[in-house]
Amino acid sequence: MTSQSQGIQQLLQAEKRAKDKLEEAKKRKGKRLKQAKEEAMAEIDHYRLQREKEFRNKQMNVMGSQGNLSAQIEEQTAETVRNLTSSYQKNRESMIKKLLNVTYDVKPEVHPNVRYAAQDQLYVGKDVCEK
Repeated sequence: MTSQSQGIQQLLQAEKRAKDKLEEAKKRKGKRLKQAKEEAMAEIDHYRLQREKEFRNKQMNVMGSQGNLSAQIEEQTAETVRNLTSSYQKNRESMIKKLLNVTYDVKPEVHPNVRYAAQDQLYVGKDVCEK
């Protein structure tokens, strides 16, 4: 019987070693799957960044840089303001004199569109006079 129990013991030990090897293989498989998943995610991220970079380059070529456009607009606006300010300073005195001259030098005249009520009557104040 000892040889029989010894044979059973060997079978149990062999079964235990097989079970341990199977568990170790499952652990290695899990590690490999996890590593493969991480590598795939890294590759996906790299591809995504590359495609986004290409898209930004194409967008910049087609539409131009927004920062560049806004800088150009600000520069043009500043130049226009400088031109208007210098023109204002240069022409201010002459325009004030012209306005004052027009205001003070009034020459009263009868407007050419004024019509008389009749050919032989003239208006003088509130009275109508005959010619």
